[in-house]
Amino acid sequence: MNNFKKPDASLWQGRKSNAYLYLHEKVICTDILKKETKKTITILSYACDAGVKRNQGRVGAVTGPEAIIKQLAKMPNHLENNTQLLDVGAVFCVDNDMEQAQQTLSKTVTNLLKNNSFPIVLGGGHDIAYGHYNGILNAIEKGKTIGIINFDAHFDLRANTNGNNSGTPFFQIAEDCKTNNRPFKYLTLGIREDANDASLFKTAKELGVTVIKNEDFNLHQTKNIQEQIYSFINDVDVVYTTIDLDGFSSAYAAGVSAPSPMGFSPDIALQCLQTIIKSGKLISVDIAEMNPEYDIDNQTAKLAASLAHTILHSI
Repeated sequence: MNNFKKPDASLWQGRKSNAYLYLHEKVICTDILKKETKKTITILSYACDAGVKRNQGRVGAVTGPEAIIKQLAKMPNHLENNTQLLDVGAVFCVDNDMEQAQQTLSKTVTNLLKNNSFPIVLGGGHDIAYGHYNGILNAIEKGKTIGIINFDAHFDLRANTNGNNSGTPFFQIAEDCKTNNRPFKYLTLGIREDANDASLFKTAKELGVTVIKNEDFNLHQTKNIQEQIYSFINDVDVVYTTIDLDGFSSAYAAGVSAPSPMGFSPDIALQCLQTIIKSGKLISVDIAEMNPEYDIDNQTAKLAASLAHTILHSI
């Protein structure tokens, strides 16, 4: 099944400088994965919201990656001349076969990491996390521990008894870890009690999840938050960070699958991202649940693009 599209160069447009002042002038669109000898950052899209539909959410995130790229393309380029920025295309979902899309995502992430590239994956539903995690797992040295840091309103630890969806990825990962005798290391930032039922908090406790609730996830608590992040990172070998845009307040991110005005703000998220990046253990990142169908003046897409801009200029 062919569920991978070549990169669309027409998405990368903006003000012209002829001096590589903007990212659309810096990016190289290629679907050829090869061993990189210089610092390389790769944009990979996951155009799938089948998991959101299965989870009874509002669909539309399938076009999320394109919306983010269109905003990222216009942004200024501050990368060094010897740093490559690639767009390698999009994994998409055929006939609602989310599992196949996840497998393709996993294989692509593995190839990128083995070819010395840093992936920034744009989604798409949060089922992106299961494929992304497995891609990392297959790329790193056997025995190394992956720490997951999730910026999110939701645990996404729903049992998959009735099938996999955008609310089950971390439960699936936990089950795989149990089966294969691997530690399950999971830190959540911005969890809301009004977005997770009691059974999910119980599951999180049983799995040893480190939880920072939304009411404690703000700049006033920066020192305590950073200490918990440092402690978590010190206990793992590599870090996979996933940012679910519905964790942000809908004042900043209305264009998501599950919006709420009660989410966190960009300032604390950016502070924590810098802490994670400076650890030197960050191996890959994704941004999930971008839903252009409900965006206002591209505000959510601009937020996602700004997050990606910060990451690619900081790693």
